[in-house]
Amino acid sequence: MMDYVIIGTGAAGVSAAETIRSYDPKGRIVLVGEEPDGYYSRPGLAYFLTGELPESQLYPMSAQEFGARGFQVVQQQAVGVDPAERRVRLESGASIAYDRLLLAMGAAARMPDLPGVDLPGVVRLDNISGARDIMRRARKAKAAVVIGGGITALEIVEGLVAQGVRVHYFLRGDRYWNNVLDETESRIVEKRLVEEGVRIHFHTEAESIVGRRTGLFGRGAPAVSEVRTVQGEAIPCQIIAMAIGVAPRLELARTAGLDLDRGVLVDERMRTSDPHIFAAGDVAQAYDPVSGKALLDSLWPIARDKGRVAGANMAGIPVSYEREIPLNVTRLAGLTTTIIGAVSTRAGSEDTLGIVRGDSETWRQIPDALISQQGFDVNRIRLMIGENHLLGAIVMGDQTLSRPIHQLVVRQVDISPIRDQLVEGENLGDVIAAFWSEVRANGAASRETKS
Repeated sequence: MMDYVIIGTGAAGVSAAETIRSYDPKGRIVLVGEEPDGYYSRPGLAYFLTGELPESQLYPMSAQEFGARGFQVVQQQAVGVDPAERRVRLESGASIAYDRLLLAMGAAARMPDLPGVDLPGVVRLDNISGARDIMRRARKAKAAVVIGGGITALEIVEGLVAQGVRVHYFLRGDRYWNNVLDETESRIVEKRLVEEGVRIHFHTEAESIVGRRTGLFGRGAPAVSEVRTVQGEAIPCQIIAMAIGVAPRLELARTAGLDLDRGVLVDERMRTSDPHIFAAGDVAQAYDPVSGKALLDSLWPIARDKGRVAGANMAGIPVSYEREIPLNVTRLAGLTTTIIGAVSTRAGSEDTLGIVRGDSETWRQIPDALISQQGFDVNRIRLMIGENHLLGAIVMGDQTLSRPIHQLVVRQVDISPIRDQLVEGENLGDVIAAFWSEVRANGAASRETKS
């Protein structure tokens, strides 16, 4: 009987466990995770913060379902890996033997090196306990400062606004998420935030966080009272939320002596430099044949797909990982937005120190493409047009065409018949809709001919 050990109880780890069980009904599967809340929907935290989703609905699988699948859960921190002995060391001093090991620890929110960053009231949305902390503090807070330029920062901003907190939003650059969105898209998001009462501070960086003692006669523990900026401004607040990017958790991979770059390097079967150790999810840096680089992703569907491939290969079923065109359907300032493939239009300053949650490095690549765009205010389409194919797109607002555009990008459909029309940028929606109908009709006719 094979012993499978999975470190991490998130999307990649659970996907791998489910896949292993589908191929090996008798193997021992142990999931090791220090987080007491286990497996829950990380994308759902945004809706939990705004009060749109109760906490009970964040859990896609109950403890009973884990048990029914024969998964053993060990709620401890793994502190080391011994590849020679094939054992995982736990914080309790115990160890677990493995035949196949999966590293799926995910990524952790980065924290800046600032005076006062350890004060109570400095929060981050790293997990569900972080979300609970934000909501608890929001009940008494009058004002908050949010720092960071990506999706998670915006999730926190919207969550605090929904809780009735006055929000100051710090951006290091001249606009929101400037290495993924273009200026028009950034301004759409910013305008909607301002309408919700958010004060945006451009070209602003925190210099220090100041605390004061709470309680009767100031005898209590110190807590956040204001943030001081490099620009010389002091802003009173009771919450400071950090969302400046995430970094893969590499400590265990280092103890195992695995090959590392910014993440754990893996091959097409999610194997690391040790043939008995695999990696998946945010921690795994997988090769992308399109760009010729090993890239990081922090997307839930990609994490599950990596976990599926890792699980199959751990169970002895050879499956190769084919990195799909990254896709994310998110909400930016209440506006549904779909991001597909390579969409960046500029190289320059960033508001984050690295990749952010709900992000892919593919989006930040500047493709060799023409840009076509159409739309006003909350309904907008931007296409990145290659020689004969669509390379990426952003669809904001009306999502009628998001699936057709995604399929055109993923399938690398030859757009030569409509390329000139797309480049002209007039009636993009009508052109894409008509072309997609024709592609589907031709596909159906081709299948009927073959049958």
